[in-house]
Amino acid sequence: MVETNLNGKQADERQSVTLRDLLSVGFRQRRLMINTFLGILALAVILACVMPKKYQSEMKILVRHERADSMVTPDREQPMQLRTEVSEEELQSEAELLRSRDLLTKVVEACGLEGTGDHSLLNVIGHKDDEQISRAVAKLENGLTVQPIKLTNLISVKYSAKDPQLAARVLNTLASLYLEKHLAIHRAPGEFEFFHQQAEQYRTALINAETKLTNFSREQGVVSPALQKEISVRKLAEVEADLKTTRASIAETRERIRKLEAQLGTLPNRQTTQVRTADNPQLMERMKSTLLELELKRTNLLTKFEPTYRPVQEVEQQIAQTRAAIEAAEKAPLRDEITDRDPTYEALKSELAKAQTNLAGLEARATATSSLVRTYKTESAQLDSKEILHQDILRAAKADEENYMLYLRKQEEARISDALDRQRISNVVVAEPAAVPFTAQSRWLFVLMLGGLLAGVSSVVLAFAVDYWDPSFRTPEEVESLLGSPVVAAIPRDGD
Repeated sequence: MVETNLNGKQADERQSVTLRDLLSVGFRQRRLMINTFLGILALAVILACVMPKKYQSEMKILVRHERADSMVTPDREQPMQLRTEVSEEELQSEAELLRSRDLLTKVVEACGLEGTGDHSLLNVIGHKDDEQISRAVAKLENGLTVQPIKLTNLISVKYSAKDPQLAARVLNTLASLYLEKHLAIHRAPGEFEFFHQQAEQYRTALINAETKLTNFSREQGVVSPALQKEISVRKLAEVEADLKTTRASIAETRERIRKLEAQLGTLPNRQTTQVRTADNPQLMERMKSTLLELELKRTNLLTKFEPTYRPVQEVEQQIAQTRAAIEAAEKAPLRDEITDRDPTYEALKSELAKAQTNLAGLEARATATSSLVRTYKTESAQLDSKEILHQDILRAAKADEENYMLYLRKQEEARISDALDRQRISNVVVAEPAAVPFTAQSRWLFVLMLGGLLAGVSSVVLAFAVDYWDPSFRTPEEVESLLGSPVVAAIPRDGD
């Protein structure tokens, strides 16, 4: 029960910790803190003294945009490439390329860093152990520092080793292998051979297309189907317009013939021009002469015979008939009419004949024009199919020519790019090669500072831990809080 109360009181006291309480803890555990601090600091000093010397070499790599990589595009002209500032992403990419494992493996093999110990120059004879190479690559990766320098286009590469010659040689080897890898990555392998092969392929295709064009003109009998089709279509339009005009003229002529025939049906073909009425003088003279002869004959007969004599009576009868005929002739005179051709009828008949002749000519012309229209339509259809075939051959020839010229230019660009690569002209250069360091790194100050910091933190933590787990009473307040009665006197511990 008392222990429970004690723990409860201590919990209440710990909940209200003040600066005085913290200082009192340090005062109570001062010996432990001092001993711990001095012990850890002494270990740091010993470690700084026994640590081997390290020589750090540094090189700087410049990333620039002075040489722009060629772009493979189907355009006739090379697109304009504006040089921009080097971005942080490009610097980080180059830094990662420097830290790539395959590159570090080549550096390890080139510098002979294989071994189980620290990086040391080994004379390698025989087969290289993969496990040793992997360990050497891991150590090289840990000892290598690659970092872009802020506000610049430079990348700083640092490496530390026991041997100053080895430190510089590792960085110079890394720079040489890195430049080779950079060129290999940024240059498409076999680019010149590819463009050369494509250029030859399209050159052959262009020759074949030109041969097809020549054979087409000879086989089809046309030089320019498009031009001939245009001429044929123009003539077809003219002939069709002429056919429409002819058909309209035919309809007009037929209507005119119909009206002329109707008018001719209503008109006589002749008309009376002169009418004369008169006696017939010859008939009257002959009849009067006959009457006179009869009367003379009757007179002669009366001188000889009686009036009742039959011949006398016959003569008298003849005289009466003659007189009646003379009277009838006098009452019905002779009518003389003169007729002539009707000019209107003749004019209409002439117009009708002319219209019929024109109709026959127009119908013959319409028939010939219709045949000509069909001929031009057939010719236009044939030229249309020939034009399509000719255009296909032209497009193929044009495409082959454009592709041939494109790949020919790209081939030349690839040749220039390969030449520049062989001359080691790149966007990345070693601005400051690694030099042999003659002064070792002063790491003892860093080790002492780190040891002092660790000693201080460790001593404080240890003092608070020991004080926290100490069950003894340290102040009169703790006694009063536990017993519930005031403390009359307190005797300090020796040395406190």
